Amino acid sequence: MKTNTVKILILEDEIPAYQKLMGCLQAFFAEGITHDWARSIVDGRQLLNDKTYSFILSDIQLLDGISFDLFNSVSIDTPIIFCSAHDDYLFQAFNTNGIAYILKPYTQTDFNKAIEKYQTLFQQGDYNTLNHTTIDALKSALKEENTSYKKRFVIKKSKGIQLLNASDISVVEASGDFCIATDNQGKRHTISQNISSIYNQLNPKRYFKINRSEVVHIDCIENIESHFKNRLLITMKGLKDTVMTSSSTTAEFRKWLEQ
Repeated sequence: MKTNTVKILILEDEIPAYQKLMGCLQAFFAEGITHDWARSIVDGRQLLNDKTYSFILSDIQLLDGISFDLFNSVSIDTPIIFCSAHDDYLFQAFNTNGIAYILKPYTQTDFNKAIEKYQTLFQQGDYNTLNHTTIDALKSALKEENTSYKKRFVIKKSKGIQLLNASDISVVEASGDFCIATDNQGKRHTISQNISSIYNQLNPKRYFKINRSEVVHIDCIENIESHFKNRLLITMKGLKDTVMTSSSTTAEFRKWLEQ
């Protein structure tokens, strides 16, 4: 890596993002690199058909579509490092494919770690490139991510209005025609909607209705214990008491945990 020129393809539709990538590359390598830049699938396809690269730095959204479609249309054997603003969970599929990613907004340190990961895998000769199965999984995850789920709730307080991020909610509990949402810090908030309405607005990958009156957030689960009659006791962040699955939801809850 030190003696050979590193040839890089940058797939990025935004000029400021491209300039930031160039700054990070120059800071990391100092010298010994060349690069090409494409902002669209059309231009990227032409470059990949004509040239070979050490690795690719790629955003997901390009001017004329998503980069996954580009990688599905050409035959390449090149490691890819994705640089994207899409949520971290979208990239879980990369973990078994030896592909690094950088989540925007990223720092030089974040960038360095991704390049160092690539170098380690390259030197060991055990990196894997994107196959069609992985691409299809990523496209499916992207489609799911783009589905419009509730990001925050407007909470009316005695001193005014407060915004409660959905990602901060640990448990939602039905209370008549409204609900009590307990956040991961243990604070309770009243939401003027019923439990079914709230649940239908939340991402089903992150939230599960464990019984008729309670919804839990997967990131806030601290412990799970078996209980009688095929039920589970769940300890949640911010909540003193445990919550419990119903007998009818336990099997689906177990499957949900393993998604």
